[in-house]
Amino acid sequence: MQTWKAEVVQYHRLRNDLAVVRLEGEAIPFEAGQSLDVTVPQNARLSRRYSSALPPSLDGKLEFHVRAVPAGWVSGSIVNETRPGDVWTLRDPAGSLKVDHSGRDVVMIAGGTGLAPLRALVLHLSRRETPPNVTLYVGGRSPRDLYAADLLWILASELPWLTVVPVVDQLTDPWAPDRWHDAIGAEIVGVAEMFGPEHCWEGSLADVMSVQQPFLDSQVLVCGSPGMEAATIAALIDNGTPESAIVR
Repeated sequence: MQTWKAEVVQYHRLRNDLAVVRLEGEAIPFEAGQSLDVTVPQNARLSRRYSSALPPSLDGKLEFHVRAVPAGWVSGSIVNETRPGDVWTLRDPAGSLKVDHSGRDVVMIAGGTGLAPLRALVLHLSRRETPPNVTLYVGGRSPRDLYAADLLWILASELPWLTVVPVVDQLTDPWAPDRWHDAIGAEIVGVAEMFGPEHCWEGSLADVMSVQQPFLDSQVLVCGSPGMEAATIAALIDNGTPESAIVR
């Protein structure tokens, strides 16, 4: 199986349990929305699949959004131990998450870091002469869990065909502080606008989908944890959205 190398050029810790890692290396022949098998030097015997938040490029730029999960050997080491200069090994592009060329509206539903491949698809669509109308529902546990709120605000402001709907389980953040979030918030106050609690729908993504009109003439893309995907797809089918229109 062919492998490619990429070097970490930027590491940004965004939350206690989440980091964004940017790499540059060999050009990899993958499609926006696909995942790659990733091996990092901190755990060279283990690999995990992650999706780039950037569409493929000739200069080999990649961006991964990684959340440390409990007892996650690889995700924990990426979030806590990644440093610029680390070399990652990548292989096996795979996945069917993509937007067709029918021109019909697109509904994207992202849970947590499931946003990464959907953002890559949004950026890929921006290259089309006539992109379809896209509604992106992005979910988190609370407003501070929406780690890309500032970037999504910019995208929604600059792309007239894109609508972003933030969804959170609860409108109030946990009492425990998150020093990474707090530091970033202090940096961007007065500099950048972003989605906040006043813009959010309250409830799970499945809850929100259950009260929508059925998406009868749209392509629906769902990406997140296995539990989030299962609950959201069940809610979509229950509300009358054709199962054949749903891609995960």
